[in-house]
Amino acid sequence: MDNAFYFGDNLNILKKYIPSESVDLIYLDPPFNSNADYNLLFRSPDRSRWSDAQITTFEDTWCWSDMAAYEYDAITMTPGKAGEVLSSFKVFLGENDMLAYLTMMTARLIELRRVLKTTGSLFLHCDPTASHYLKIMLDAIFKPWNFRNEIIWKRNTSHNSGNQFGRIHDVLLYYTAGEQRVWNPTYGSSFSSAQLRRYKKDKNGRLYKGDDLTAARPNSNSGKFEWRGTMPGATRGWAYTFDELEKMWADGRILSKRDGSPRLDGKLVYLDELPGPRTQSIWDDIPRIANTSSERLGYPTQKPLALLKRVIEAASNEGDVILDPFCGCGTTIHAAEELGRRWIGIDVAVQAMHVVRDRLRHYFPNVKHEVFGIPESVQGARYLAANHPFKFEEWVVSRVGGMHSGKYRGDQGVDGTFFFLTGKKDADKSRGIISVKGGKNLNPAMVRDLRGTLDREAHRTNDDKAIGVLICAERPTKGMLEEARSAGKVSTAFGEYPRIQVLSIEQIFGGASIRVPFMFDSVTAAAAGRKRGKASGFIDPRELAKQRQMLFSIQGGQTEETAAHRAQPNIMPDEIQQAS
Repeated sequence: MDNAFYFGDNLNILKKYIPSESVDLIYLDPPFNSNADYNLLFRSPDRSRWSDAQITTFEDTWCWSDMAAYEYDAITMTPGKAGEVLSSFKVFLGENDMLAYLTMMTARLIELRRVLKTTGSLFLHCDPTASHYLKIMLDAIFKPWNFRNEIIWKRNTSHNSGNQFGRIHDVLLYYTAGEQRVWNPTYGSSFSSAQLRRYKKDKNGRLYKGDDLTAARPNSNSGKFEWRGTMPGATRGWAYTFDELEKMWADGRILSKRDGSPRLDGKLVYLDELPGPRTQSIWDDIPRIANTSSERLGYPTQKPLALLKRVIEAASNEGDVILDPFCGCGTTIHAAEELGRRWIGIDVAVQAMHVVRDRLRHYFPNVKHEVFGIPESVQGARYLAANHPFKFEEWVVSRVGGMHSGKYRGDQGVDGTFFFLTGKKDADKSRGIISVKGGKNLNPAMVRDLRGTLDREAHRTNDDKAIGVLICAERPTKGMLEEARSAGKVSTAFGEYPRIQVLSIEQIFGGASIRVPFMFDSVTAAAAGRKRGKASGFIDPRELAKQRQMLFSIQGGQTEETAAHRAQPNIMPDEIQQAS
């Protein structure tokens, strides 16, 4: 299975495109039912001139509706524990927002269990708002005996609450598909003072301690034998074979009692030979991403890369397939790629696709992957424009490297923006504005309107090098192109560029792009917009000018091998056709 990003509703994607037992590890960080709107913050490269842009990526507010009732009926009418548990939730919760949320999650968890390999693992990231309900549902779908851990991630050091204890942790529920699974121990970076107190110094000054040589054997005779005068307790047995014990004894790696017999806790462990303390179920060594961190992209609910790397390192091996059905800004994808795993990301937000695209080309410019669920032809793009104009507007702004305004009405003629360099000095940056026309009737007045909007915005931000771009689903008229040419050009240190540019969908699919010297993407704009004092967070614009490979857009084509898998009678996938 190749690396892939799917744009669309994850339930539809899972059902239609992801085969059964094809994924080694699933990490999901779904909405928490917290009744909050989450905004993607597109950072400006120069906040003294242009403010950051916020776009609502999703509203974490669920309500009981006809659609929720339909999904509820589909689950509860299907034999199985999941339906029984969901029915019991309805009995004491009633038809309310929480039941709607749990219904949405149940439908997806059932599909996630289907695509997980028999040796696979799942980590569900949630908060205490609904973690207790989700754990019961996971017990029903994955079986109670496949529950492994409830991991507490301490994301903050404090949170002041007036009438309760501060909420400073999230929960990761760890389940496996079966008894056999991948498990690689992970280690922290430093030992606590309490851990260090367990060590003593030997005659050479090395710190050591004794570890248990036995394991729990309540219902087994394995390891229950006397060795060198020592016998494990009634419910325990040796954790090593006779030959292994003898070798450790001969190597001087087992501590003895005063009478010379081996200690049950006698496995000799030297502190300087350990990679670090074994990771336990409370993670307090990975802080949340600071506002000034070079890692922060402005995406809501963004999790630290170190958190995802720990999960992936522990529960998968190199080459395994990692799935994130709520992939957001792509932290799971980033961690998987960095650790040599294959990956699948799914998200319903066009803005997520935008940020993932920028993140991949910034950190992994040569990574091979495919993008599904977005227009891949002029015909497909025009279908989207005719049937879902707002989705078309979001997609095409992102396709050319811009940032959507987040508004669909009352946007004052600005559907999207982008930033670009005009010179080699730190202050040599300008902003471009994008206007999108998805209809078939085009005329020169649309260019004149854009020119008026550009004049207004350039005056408001004191930007004499601002550029306006008009994107059309159909071919622009001759009069439109003449009107654009009459707007003249802007001069930069890298040459002259048209002040008003008109792009058609045909041209975009033919390889045309916005003509500016060097365009910022969401990653480099966030970096350039941080305070200069943070050396690790600021990227000099002159350095950006050397990085042309970061400016190419993602390609959404398909290989011959996947063409048959993805063939459909419709122009666009169902998840796009059904989008609202």
